[in-house]
Amino acid sequence: RAMEGYRGFLALLVSALLVGFLSVIFTLIWVLHYREGLGWDGTALEFNWHPVLLVTGFVFILGIAIIVYRLPWTWKCSKLLMKSIHAGLNTVAAILAVISLVAVFDFHNAKKIPNMYSLHSWVGLTAVILYILQLLLGFFVFLLPWAPLSLRALLMPIHVYSGLLIFGTVIATVLMGLTEKLIFALKSPSYSSLPPEGIFTNTLGLLILVFGALIFWIVTRPQWKRPKEPNSVLLQPNGGAPEGVESSMAMNFGNVDKSDSELNSEAAARKRNITLDEAGQRSTM
Repeated sequence: RAMEGYRGFLALLVSALLVGFLSVIFTLIWVLHYREGLGWDGTALEFNWHPVLLVTGFVFILGIAIIVYRLPWTWKCSKLLMKSIHAGLNTVAAILAVISLVAVFDFHNAKKIPNMYSLHSWVGLTAVILYILQLLLGFFVFLLPWAPLSLRALLMPIHVYSGLLIFGTVIATVLMGLTEKLIFALKSPSYSSLPPEGIFTNTLGLLILVFGALIFWIVTRPQWKRPKEPNSVLLQPNGGAPEGVESSMAMNFGNVDKSDSELNSEAAARKRNITLDEAGQRSTM
């Protein structure tokens, strides 16, 4: 069916993609122009992979994974295909997030900097752990055809809520990380004097915030939700049909039985009428 408010959805989708792409570009410009580039040698160049991979995977790709079901031109695709795309995007985001953690721990250990002392690190590591658990839960419960439908129905609201919670937590963590890095890195001139790097990175933070707001708005509009597939029959692992399908089939079979009984009654009545007519003709004769 046609999406309600398609033009509004398209405008917001294009805006989200543009802002998200700009966030990735701004992050690359920041580390390449202001932070001396990228490397993997235990120096600050290795640390620079941390923001690049997080913004690319844990913000931009994760945001696209959240709204992939809302794309109306995919509604004719099978639900299994869309689940696979959703899981694939989330897996890429998780891999990039883990690599970004390796980069920052390597840098801290090489420079003898303590690990896990800031609020940014606590919230960030919590978000990564929850995200991996969310990914595993989604894979084993919703992607593979093993879990019973009753369990899927029970966990689906939790899965949706936790996904949005993790996404919001990631954005908050990234904003904390940007501020923390600028406070530590900008000494002369100081961050408080609004140097060009500070202004540029603050702008990056605003782009990330706007991207998150657009994703949240798109995914919470009920009129843009993927419609249910009316003719799809999901089989349980034991070969049985879902509860809703069974009740629907039972109603249909009930109607068929009722129609058959009515037809049989009408046929019996016609047979009785014919018998009475024949009896009347014989009595007249």
